[in-house]
Amino acid sequence: MTGPILSLRGVSKSFPQGGLLDRLLGRDSRLVALDDVSLDVMRGDVVGIVGESGSGKSTLAGLAVGLARPTSGEVLLDGQSMAVLMRDHAGPWRRRVQMVFQDSSSALNPRKSVERCLGETLALRGVPRAQRDSEIADLLTLVGLGPEIGPRLPHELSGGQRQRIGLARALAMKPEVLIADEPVSALDVSLQAQVINLLSRLTRELGLTLLFISHDLALVRTLCSRIVVMRKGTIVEQGPCLDVLGRPQHPYTQALIAAVPKGLAGRRTPLPVRADAAVPETREDIHGAA
Repeated sequence: MTGPILSLRGVSKSFPQGGLLDRLLGRDSRLVALDDVSLDVMRGDVVGIVGESGSGKSTLAGLAVGLARPTSGEVLLDGQSMAVLMRDHAGPWRRRVQMVFQDSSSALNPRKSVERCLGETLALRGVPRAQRDSEIADLLTLVGLGPEIGPRLPHELSGGQRQRIGLARALAMKPEVLIADEPVSALDVSLQAQVINLLSRLTRELGLTLLFISHDLALVRTLCSRIVVMRKGTIVEQGPCLDVLGRPQHPYTQALIAAVPKGLAGRRTPLPVRADAAVPETREDIHGAA
């Protein structure tokens, strides 16, 4: 198809505030997390979603993956409405849109081994039991891990390994769209580089469409071809990464870039902006010389 693979059309999302007493007394109020957001993501795009805490980035991710329904507006996958695809059950949507969560510790069941976690996901996809072991091995290889990881529990893994398992679990469904919500914010810089390199490689090799949510403009500029800037539940600016970060038009985008530590703004060598570019491996390479 030539149209967008994922679309938001006038989407708003609000949440109730206050307790039961407030509602009984007519003091019910609502927090607006997204306000009339429209966005088209084309197949194969690598889109960075940036903004300060509370800007609506994670709410947008939750709606796109089907963890929540919009208060108003419509979310579409290849032109088909989420409301229709998820009318009876979430399976048709969840098989095509998957998410890697920020906190790898809480995203994995502490009582389930890696191989059991991946095996259950493959079962949901309908993979016969006899084929699951080989697919688990393939998934571990795909994310750069060996078969010795299979019997381990989450607490026996490093943060970087847990994040790779979260990625492997998402890929086990063979999604078309992958949403990564702050996937490296809890990792040190060397592990961030490994995971970003892995995401870059997999988007190329598997033809994934990626939404990468982050507050780190250096990582977004390195990985993404397009950028969407959010503030208070709305999109204030979007476009090619190089254009938006190099020539920001909206005052909020300008303020975001100005707030970046001097190392990012004053580096001697610009960060690569291609999705297939190699990611710097050290803190000094990422943040530049002061």
